[in-house]
Amino acid sequence: MNSLMLAFTLAPVVRGFIAMLIAGAAFPLCGVMVLRLDLIPMRYMLMHGVILGGAISLALSLPLFPVTAAVNLLLVFLLLALSKDKSSGFGPGSAAAMVVSMALASLIIHKSGVSANNTLNLLWGSPFALQNTDLAALTALAVFLVLYVTLNIRTILAVFYNREVARSLGINVDLHYTVMVTLIALVVALAMKLLGALLIDALLVLPVLAAARFLAVRKKGTGVTKLFIASSAAGVLISAAGFILAVMFDLPPSASVSLAAGVLYILFAFGGKK
Repeated sequence: MNSLMLAFTLAPVVRGFIAMLIAGAAFPLCGVMVLRLDLIPMRYMLMHGVILGGAISLALSLPLFPVTAAVNLLLVFLLLALSKDKSSGFGPGSAAAMVVSMALASLIIHKSGVSANNTLNLLWGSPFALQNTDLAALTALAVFLVLYVTLNIRTILAVFYNREVARSLGINVDLHYTVMVTLIALVVALAMKLLGALLIDALLVLPVLAAARFLAVRKKGTGVTKLFIASSAAGVLISAAGFILAVMFDLPPSASVSLAAGVLYILFAFGGKK
């Protein structure tokens, strides 16, 4: 316990803990959007997009988040421009963009002579490596995300329910859809810095799945508003537990947070069985 308290006197640890709590509260909100809008294919594309952005960042010695965010936004806006039917989550376009992103990342890493260790760092992020600018960007994105969901909850629910019905109510569906996929792209880019490209779902999707299971088991209803709130609470719990375990037992934070997310989901999944 003394060693844990001592660790929390270190600036990188405090900064990382604050970042994980903020991410845990905000990122699952985008996870709800991913699942409700059937954007699983786009999520995979964005995960490969951050690897491409990371390769460019390493090759040109540029800051990671701005580059990965730019790549993801470029991919999203390109698919928005090219896709006539967005109801399938950009399925075919996402698959093509995913393959091309990985091919470009491989070529860039090979030709730039980036070391294998630096390349592997793209897959395993760390909240301990965050700078004040990263924390500021995370806070700004989280505040905007929470405000957007809070102020537009009825509009979001209408878009989730049926886009044609939402249009008939005078809702600018295309605008809100664009805002939501843009937020998802930025969240995935930031999540890479915290958890790495392979474990982004630990704060994006797993808290939502765990929260949905919790609501079903407790018979609290499956309304989207409740799902937003429960997912955010689950994300905070996962982030705090995983981060503290990482500090206490000298574990990789990305792995411990992901493990905490998996354990929470399993507990709720089996807890509902009689």
